[in-house]
This record gives sequence, C-alpha cells and structure tokens, in this order.
Amino acid sequence: MGVEPRDAPPRRPLPALSPHSRTPRRIPEEGRMAGYRNDKDQLLRRLRRVEGQIRGLQRMVDTDTYCLDTLTQVSAATKALQSVALHLLDSHLAHCVQDAIAGGGAEADAKVAEASQAIARLMRA
Repeated sequence: MGVEPRDAPPRRPLPALSPHSRTPRRIPEEGRMAGYRNDKDQLLRRLRRVEGQIRGLQRMVDTDTYCLDTLTQVSAATKALQSVALHLLDSHLAHCVQDAIAGGGAEADAKVAEASQAIARLMRA
C-alpha cells in the first residue's frame, strides 16, 4: 500500500482542484492575468449578492413560502448569475481572446475555439 513497484513509471502530480469543484484549476500562463482583474471587486460584490439570494431561497423553502414566490426568487438569482457569466465572457473576449488574436497563430485559433465552446455552454445553461 503506497509503495510502487521499482519498474513503474513515476506518478504525475494531480492537477490542483478548485475547492468547490472537481474541475482542474487552470494555472494562468506566466505574465498573463485574468481579463476580469480590473472588475474583480465588482464581480465579487455581485457574487455575494447572489449568495445572499440563494440563502434567502433556502429560508423560503425552510419556511414553506408559497411556490410561486420562491420561483420568482429562483428566477432573480438565475438572472443575476447569467449577468456575472456575461460579464466574464465579455472580459475574456476583450482581453484574452483579443490578445491572442493580435499575436496570431495557433494560440489565436485555440482561444477563439475556447471562447466558442464557452458561449455554447452558456447557451445550453
């Protein structure tokens, strides 16, 4: 247990996981920062507001609030999260994708494909 055979290849380290997800964290490339960095405080305020809305929803369910009132609050929380997602997408396009396109080559193609996939995920949500 815990001992590898002598001829086994060394194990690769596991990627760091987000604390609340099973998705591996993306480590920013050296010299790069998140496109939303300048808006980080605003995004965090929005997310805290959404967190408060979710806590309110939990209280509503716990106190047997009328179904349609609860659904109205679910809709409000969903819209708030969609607003955050659109802001993040806009920042990604305006910074990360735009920088990659300016640099050209395979990185530009990869960033455009990545953005397209992110848009598709948002459309399915």
